Amino acid sequence: MFKKIAILAAAVAAFAAPTLASAEEGPLLVRVRALNLHSANKDSTGLGLTVNNKTFPEIDFSYFITPNVAAELILTYPQKHTVYSNGTEIGSLKHLPPTLTLQYHFLPTGTVRPYVGAGVNYTNFSGVHFAPAVETALHPGIKHNSWGLAWQAGLDIAIAKNTYLNLDVKKVDIQTTIYSSGAEAGKFKVNPTLASVGLGWRF
Repeated sequence: MFKKIAILAAAVAAFAAPTLASAEEGPLLVRVRALNLHSANKDSTGLGLTVNNKTFPEIDFSYFITPNVAAELILTYPQKHTVYSNGTEIGSLKHLPPTLTLQYHFLPTGTVRPYVGAGVNYTNFSGVHFAPAVETALHPGIKHNSWGLAWQAGLDIAIAKNTYLNLDVKKVDIQTTIYSSGAEAGKFKVNPTLASVGLGWRF
């Protein structure tokens, strides 16, 4: 899907008028994107834990400190995931993952504007529920907070005055500790790859 979008984006960029890139712009860029979360599902508990992949909306705010350097805050609402053990559904949880990155934009006045970024993610896990049989057998629990690094690469393409098509890929470190009857049973690492497409407006 993203290959087709990239081809379309290149075509749009080829026909975009040069004046689009030179239009007067403010320091704030607001984007709305559709984001696909693909979990790495790395589990050290021996339970074969996984969570489902999903697509959901997100919004981000980039503030340009200089023409080349911007700080981006990425936000969404709590996302619900089904938890599986060796393919069998055993419960659910929600995660809220705001992420802050510092970006470098290589061609800040061009029609096509690639960038890379790195930063930090904070994730809060909530709404944790397990099946009654799992509760009885294991008395499970998880650590509700996670801090990790985040990396990204993306592209803004001018399609109208101060309006951009955006393609973005991020890799984020998200993990939690799993407990059984109060004792640590291992780590579960979501560590998702986040691929997104959307529109941005510069103010």
